[in-house]
Amino acid sequence: MTDIPIRRALLSVSDKTGIVDLARSLAEQGVDLVSTGGTAKALREAGLSVRDISDLTGFPEMMDGRVKTLHPVVHGGLLAVRDDAAHVASMEEHGIGAIDLVVVNLYPFEATVAKGAERDEIIENIDIGGPSMVRSAAKNHAFVAIVTDPADYAVVAQGSTTLADRRRFAAKAYAATAAYDGMIAQWFAFADQGERFPETLPLTLKRGQALRYGENPHQSAAFYTASGPHARGIGQARQVQGKELSYNNLNDADAALDLVSEFREAAPTCVIVKHANPCGVASGTTLKEAYEAAFACDTVSAFGGIIALNRALDGATARAISGIFTEVVVAPDADEEALAIFAAKKNLRLLLTGTLPDPARTGLLAKAITGGWLIQTRDNASAPELQIVTKRAPPAAELADCRFAWTVAKHVKSNAIVYAKDGSTAGIGAGQMNRLESARIAAWKAKDAADKAGWATPRTIGSAVASDAFFPFADGLLAAVEAGATAVIQPGGSIRDDEVIAAADAAGLAMVFTGVRHFRH
Repeated sequence: MTDIPIRRALLSVSDKTGIVDLARSLAEQGVDLVSTGGTAKALREAGLSVRDISDLTGFPEMMDGRVKTLHPVVHGGLLAVRDDAAHVASMEEHGIGAIDLVVVNLYPFEATVAKGAERDEIIENIDIGGPSMVRSAAKNHAFVAIVTDPADYAVVAQGSTTLADRRRFAAKAYAATAAYDGMIAQWFAFADQGERFPETLPLTLKRGQALRYGENPHQSAAFYTASGPHARGIGQARQVQGKELSYNNLNDADAALDLVSEFREAAPTCVIVKHANPCGVASGTTLKEAYEAAFACDTVSAFGGIIALNRALDGATARAISGIFTEVVVAPDADEEALAIFAAKKNLRLLLTGTLPDPARTGLLAKAITGGWLIQTRDNASAPELQIVTKRAPPAAELADCRFAWTVAKHVKSNAIVYAKDGSTAGIGAGQMNRLESARIAAWKAKDAADKAGWATPRTIGSAVASDAFFPFADGLLAAVEAGATAVIQPGGSIRDDEVIAAADAAGLAMVFTGVRHFRH
């Protein structure tokens, strides 16, 4: 028989949400309620009859509550196999009563860390008795129901549980304790011990939503959200409208938000992303002006793209964006006029982040490979100290374009070449197997943009060009010269730097080295 009636329930929760209603439903069905500390107090204040855990064990809660449920009467009542004669005999011999239901949620460790508590308070919020009861009950799920999620209160409120219920509860319970221990292990490793890459790295993720499919329709996918002080991004954004986000939407929106966050203290800036690469980035005096300049960089790729803004979306910008099909718009906020305009675009997803992530934030990035994971710190290098290596030094305007192009290149898949002029990208070359081809593609795209816009010359004329890694030969730099660039920013560090510098001098270019590489794969 898989249905088991609940005759005794042990309730011990930090978060009291819904616990009184559950206890009342159980009490109405004659269930013996046993509880601890604050939970027992809350139930009594609600007029319910409840026994203290000390009544069960014969020992008082002690050591500031550290020891209360760690007792054979509790764990015997949870772990006893009810159809094993020897177990039943042990229960009778030692006066151990069966416990059919345990409802537990754990001390608020994560919240305590998040509020910046001192070390002693954090340690006191490591739950011991709670996880022990959870694991005992979950192991014996053939006979005991363990509930760790208030969403399941309604299931047990009926007074009995099925084996299917108990198996599901057990799976959730072990996931809960694993996540809890993972958070504690991360805190000890990263915060307490200062280990960047501990010997064992537990990851704590919670499923945000199941997705229709992955990158392609034949792949399954889900979106999991992270926790911790740096968990602020697409995973925490509020979707105001539009259909469900896809795997590719989320991936592209994350890339767009990551880049636009580089400009969170800058002038109004717009980023347009397609397939995780920026296809247009621009700053302007208004968001609308920034969007129009970013869009002009590549009007073809922008169709069906992802747009991210560093300011609250306004009506004028929303109206301009509505001129073409856009998958997702990400912004810190949006005014009423913008919301009304987008309301007519039923398929457009609008995500509001509240704030923009700090581009200098720490954190780890993970990539699965066959048989393991590659883990690295975020590429959060600050603005580099520039070294002028050519005879001609860049004037202020060229230097500003160098820095703009360099910021964008950091977010373009390698090999990356970015031309920029007057705070706007002119051409972007991404993901090629050699740097020369990236330079040529970026120049061709700039010329194509000029032809479509009816400009007399492409915006690469008089531009600055950024390369995410050094030029191994002068050919890539000469392609930029041919495109009309007058300034170059690159890491330097090639064994042929002298050859590349000489080529820049011969062409009258200004070139600066950053000493920092920004590969992105």
